Parts: sequence; C-alpha cells; structure tokens
Amino acid sequence: MNPGAFDRRRLQFSFGRAAPVYAQAAVLQREVEARLLEQLDYLEEKQPARILDVGSGPGRASGAMKKRWPKADVIALDLALPMLRQVPKHTRFWRPVRRVCADASQLPFADASVDVIFSSLCLQWVAHLPRALDEFRRVLREDGLLLFATFGPDTLVELREAYLAGGEQDPPLSSFAAIQQVGDALMAAGFRNPVIDRDHYTLTYPDVRSLQQELRAIGAGDARATRPRGLGGKQRQSRMREAYEAQRRDGVLPSTWEVIGAMAWAPGPGAPRREDGAEIASFPADRIPLRRR
Repeated sequence: MNPGAFDRRRLQFSFGRAAPVYAQAAVLQREVEARLLEQLDYLEEKQPARILDVGSGPGRASGAMKKRWPKADVIALDLALPMLRQVPKHTRFWRPVRRVCADASQLPFADASVDVIFSSLCLQWVAHLPRALDEFRRVLREDGLLLFATFGPDTLVELREAYLAGGEQDPPLSSFAAIQQVGDALMAAGFRNPVIDRDHYTLTYPDVRSLQQELRAIGAGDARATRPRGLGGKQRQSRMREAYEAQRRDGVLPSTWEVIGAMAWAPGPGAPRREDGAEIASFPADRIPLRRR
C-alpha cells in the first residue's frame, strides 16, 4: 500500500464501533488467529520476556500468549481504544496484559526491546507495509520472532466483481498487498529466513445483506482515503446485489478470503536493508570503535 492509502480516523471509527460485537462476529478471524498461535511452537523451549500483539483487537491472542508464558510482559497494541477496553474480558486479572493505543507504523517502544511480534489480520490496514516492517525490525531483539497474517487481494473478490458487473468503476472496497509484495517488504527490511504461505477460505451467506452486515460488525469497511463520500444510492446497491446473485450455488452466496501468513526472524545489528535494489547497512553508534591518540 502507499502512504496515505487509508484514512486513519476512518479505521479508528470503524473498529471502535465494532469493538462490542467483534469477538462474536469475527469467525474467520478466530480461525486464522488460532492457526497463527500454533506457529509459536517454533520458539520451542524459549521463554520470551516481552511479546507485542500488534492489532490485538479485543485481546484473545494476547490472553492466550499470557497464559502460555505467564512471566512474559504481553502487550496488546491497537489503533482503536474501544477495542483495548475489551481486552480484560478475554484475559485474567491475575495474568494482566498491558494495553497500548498506537499505530503499527509508529511503535512507542525502544530499539531491540521485544522478543516476539504477533499480528493477526492487522497489517492489511497499514498504509505503508515496508514502513511497518521497518518498525517491527527496529523493536525486535536479534533473533526475535515476527509472526503475522494479513489479507491478500483475492479477499472479497466476488463482491468486487459484483460491483464491477453492476457498473461500478471504483468498488467501495479496500485493496490489500499481494503475497509478492509481502515477501519483498520482508526482504527489504532485512528479516532472516522468511517463510510465507497463502490460504483461501470460502465463507457462505444466505444473501449479500448478511455479508455486508458482517463486514460492518468486524469493522472491515471501505477505509480508503480516496473513497467516495456519501451513501452511494439504492440503485448502486441493487445492481451489485443482482450481479452477486449470479454466483449463488447450492442456495448460498460464496465469499473468498485470501490470507497470507508470514514468519521471519530479526537480524542482528548492522544487517543491511534494501532500498532501490541496493543494500543499506546501519550500525548502533555505541558499536562503532573509537581510535584514540
């Protein structure tokens, strides 16, 4: 995504409004989150001291990681403050999870201060993925684990095609980075041994209205900064729904969700990043040797 591609205030509003019902409505999100949590087994016997859950939402994953590592400092970070207010409902008071309201691209943490960054279905809402991954690398300690899942461009492809078939030249849907862009961004940030995979999930709905209601319930609306303002009119919605009906199979409407998963390890200090095809190395000032005469 390009800088400014998303309206930050719109995202805060949409996810803040969705906070009270998100945990019940986000069925696919729970499944993706559960699969991502299983991949923490790659840490083997390591005991992380600090874990950052970026885009934590109501904090289910934060609570699960705190249960797994009770001595760890688990931090739930989200852009929407109402989401963070839901975190205590999904954690235990004797295992408190810290809460921080911040942007994934501007983490309020010191360099090399985090052992694990976990992020389930948040990064598709980041305006500039390379910038966010640079931030992740900055705060991760050497050999720290980055584990995330994000939506790919095939997400809601049927809904997008229905808008186009109904005569809409600019469907009111956010666009997401492709798997190649995710891989390129990881390599550019200098992460080691990246592993990327992709899954397609198909959910079914009795009608288009049910799909739209679910999107609203999970905060997944059109968050583009360039989105048209206004309601758009009943005729536009009617044409789209009529076009979507052509895809009905076995009495239900399908909806595809592309999920890209990635795992990588943070490099040591001074490992190069890539900019415009060239490697750019940086070193902490305290590691530069001084020659005295």
